[in-house]
Amino acid sequence: MIRIKARAPTARGAVLPTLWGAVAVGYKFGCPLAQQNGLGARIVTSAVFFAVGTGLIIHVRRSLLRELRLARRAACAAQNVVLRPPPPRLDGLNVAAAQLSADRGASVGGDLYEAIATEYGVRVVMGDVRGHGLAALGTVAALLGSFREAVHDEPELGRVLHRLDRALARHLRERARTEHPASGAADPDSPVAEEFVTVLLLEIGRDGELRALNCGHPWPYLLSGDRAEPLTRADPLPPLGPFPLPRALDARSCGQLLPGDSLVLFTDGAEEARDARGRFFSLPAALREVVREHPVSPQTVLRTVFTALLHHTAGKPQDDIALLVLRNDRGRSASAEPGPRDGDTCGSAARPRSVTTRR
Repeated sequence: MIRIKARAPTARGAVLPTLWGAVAVGYKFGCPLAQQNGLGARIVTSAVFFAVGTGLIIHVRRSLLRELRLARRAACAAQNVVLRPPPPRLDGLNVAAAQLSADRGASVGGDLYEAIATEYGVRVVMGDVRGHGLAALGTVAALLGSFREAVHDEPELGRVLHRLDRALARHLRERARTEHPASGAADPDSPVAEEFVTVLLLEIGRDGELRALNCGHPWPYLLSGDRAEPLTRADPLPPLGPFPLPRALDARSCGQLLPGDSLVLFTDGAEEARDARGRFFSLPAALREVVREHPVSPQTVLRTVFTALLHHTAGKPQDDIALLVLRNDRGRSASAEPGPRDGDTCGSAARPRSVTTRR
């Protein structure tokens, strides 16, 4: 659990309130004018106490703002450690990620993502913790810590997902003992017992083969040529937390990520963002706008989508939003022309691909 402690008041911080109080008491009992009952004396006395009260209010406000700025810096530092930026290049893939938090007070969110090159391929996680802010950051840290270790140890994605599930259960038990020490476990009616996390695991092989496991998370979009389509429409598993995982978990084969193609992973805040009229943001339309001019870099995708999101929500998203974009920049042979995707057993019918020229 990540904790941010407020600083105790210092002697220096107590000097000004004490000084203002001394001025008020000294005026009241030491100034002859304060003992008079005339109208002029009352006006002067009221002005003195008004000035003292205003000074105290301004001092308290400045102190609170200073503490808030320190808390925000600490929260941002904690999030930067937990949710570290991915490297721009990863085993031939161009990678970019960004997050937009709905919690303006803490500037942290409940979204998680990571991409790591392993001997089994590039493994990627994208997830969304229930809620946002500092309370969700501890869950993010527990899951990412488990993922960063498991992807190197486990040859199968299913076993990686089981490791994440155990890490979440362990974290929730520890959090329940902290928040409810008398019971020693998560009360079924407590908020901790209702926590859940949506998780998407992806594995991108050296040949671009895509394998995935999905627990309640939106499927990514595939950007290929001038098209932006969901990678699959298969039904995902339930989110982690409320229900036990099946013992046997076989990753789905989702075709290939060919050279020049991109994957856009996102959290549901991107599709559920609404404008002032309650209309949902159209992520597919924003992505199709991006791929009109191709090839496009992951950084361009992020910039365009986030600009459209902020415009749609008038700069006030109601939920955390995270995007992770991976483009296959690995070399290809002259005979590797774009063609139909063979072996796409991830729930959607294979479609012929248009032939495009990539620079």
